[in-house]
Amino acid sequence: MKNKQSLKLRSAVLLSACVLGFYTVSCSSLHKDKGLPVIGKSVALFDHFNYKGEDDFYVSNPLPSEDSFYNPILPGWYSDPSICTNGEGDYFLATSTFSYFPGVPLFHSKDLVNWKQVSNILNRPSQLMNMKGQHVSGGIFAPAIEYNPHNKTYYMITTNVGAGNFFVKTQDPFGDWSDPIMLPEVTGIDPSFFFDDNGKAYIVNNDDAPDNKPEYSGHRTIRVQEFDVRTDKTVGPRKVLINKGARPADKPIWIEGPHLYKINGRYFLMSAEGGTSNWHSEVIFSGDSPMGTFTPWKNNPILTQRHLDPSRPNPVTCAGHADIIQTKEGDWWAVFLACRPINNKFENLGRETFLMPVKWSEDGFPYMTQDDELVPLIVNRKGVKREKEVTFGNFERNDTFDSTALSLDWMTLRAPAIDLYNLAQTPGYLTLKCANISTTEKDVPAYVCRRIQHHKFECDTRMLFNPFDDKEKAGLLLFKDESHQYFLCVEKVGGTKHISLKWIGESENKTLYSHKIDDEITAIDLKVISRGTHFDFYYSSDQINWKLLCKNIDATYLSTATAGGFTGTTIGLYATCK
Repeated sequence: MKNKQSLKLRSAVLLSACVLGFYTVSCSSLHKDKGLPVIGKSVALFDHFNYKGEDDFYVSNPLPSEDSFYNPILPGWYSDPSICTNGEGDYFLATSTFSYFPGVPLFHSKDLVNWKQVSNILNRPSQLMNMKGQHVSGGIFAPAIEYNPHNKTYYMITTNVGAGNFFVKTQDPFGDWSDPIMLPEVTGIDPSFFFDDNGKAYIVNNDDAPDNKPEYSGHRTIRVQEFDVRTDKTVGPRKVLINKGARPADKPIWIEGPHLYKINGRYFLMSAEGGTSNWHSEVIFSGDSPMGTFTPWKNNPILTQRHLDPSRPNPVTCAGHADIIQTKEGDWWAVFLACRPINNKFENLGRETFLMPVKWSEDGFPYMTQDDELVPLIVNRKGVKREKEVTFGNFERNDTFDSTALSLDWMTLRAPAIDLYNLAQTPGYLTLKCANISTTEKDVPAYVCRRIQHHKFECDTRMLFNPFDDKEKAGLLLFKDESHQYFLCVEKVGGTKHISLKWIGESENKTLYSHKIDDEITAIDLKVISRGTHFDFYYSSDQINWKLLCKNIDATYLSTATAGGFTGTTIGLYATCK
């Protein structure tokens, strides 16, 4: 590793010379053995990216046994989880991505505890239509994944806010999925498939109030329509299954995210209700057929934390948008989204994916919580051994950019951005162009990022960059949405090189802190330390000693409580000339 880093640093010196124009011949002709191409101006090279979670809860509460695991199983912004199985011991889980690319990460497990991301279902521009121009909380909503044993095909159905409802399908979930098949007859959002044991199929989803005449804000319906798997089209009439919600007299809001199940010969319709914030919940109905009459359970909701004491330790809030599954062993489990707020006021992680066992009432209804039951932060699944590499708890993710492709957890905004970043141009580095598009625009900036997954974390990178003029900037970006960002960058101010922290807002950008650095410095390390409530920003010009640029920068600025929206905060590498 030391030799590798030395080689990369030596190459960096030569590359910076090329960038500055010290050589009139190309870098590639000088260093063919290193495979280095010509590097012009207006680019930043990133040597590595390190992320380390340091949340207190995991330190103070070690897992008690090898069959125990932490909630959330997918920490950070993995919202709207949906799960399916092929009945042969394979479980697949998908979550929302909104306006990020690629869309809909797909995780696989053999035991519900040990998960690994195996692909992104929407990994081609042809599958993500009209993403440009959409707010970061637009795009892909609430994917629902289901397996049809009658044709041995997996289906993922979802809403693209800019294009409508559609689905993709495959018989190999580890490979590529089809291009979108549009469903123009299915209006509204949050569709999901149900494949009955008689071979028939149905789509249920959230839609407008009857006759498009809502009685109050948030008045919605759940509707159903039959689906022909041979033609990939809906057939027959659309029918309202649920109007308003579980207790219509209470004027419930946002009945959404529905799933249909047939369990022991009985049909169940399960939906989220109450909106995505603190009043979020999950409710259930039973019926005599997929198109029939559905009656709410008397003890709804079957999952919520909305009524609990907000001062309780380690609160879990916003629980809802669930999906349930039966394992090959016969037990039932639920995945759902929830949040872990700081001081019960804000959180930057977004809505996360939780897992807990399903219980059954005496009258045959599934539920996750009743009364004052808590969503557990430590769960065990008897007989399942936790592996060394897991998706939960405190962990590290380190990338040295030695591959020719980004790992699956990296994202860009709205499109692949392959014209803005490159891993092959300078082997061992991620090369990022200074694009004439900024992250304040609803377009495709030069931003390559990943989710933050802990309240407390440390993240650093080494960057090789010589800004050409006062417009060019590159560095580490913390991004909530188009108008809530912090940017730790190298820039020129009046022709002199500076390390700066930028506050990026809705109508203005401000430099919070800036420090002049030597113009000859090409390689610089950047670091962000999150303490949950605040961020500290550091830099190093000698790769050994860290210098504090600023500390105690308010983290609530990047929270959903401040900014709104459906996503969590991402962190990544950003370059711009705008």
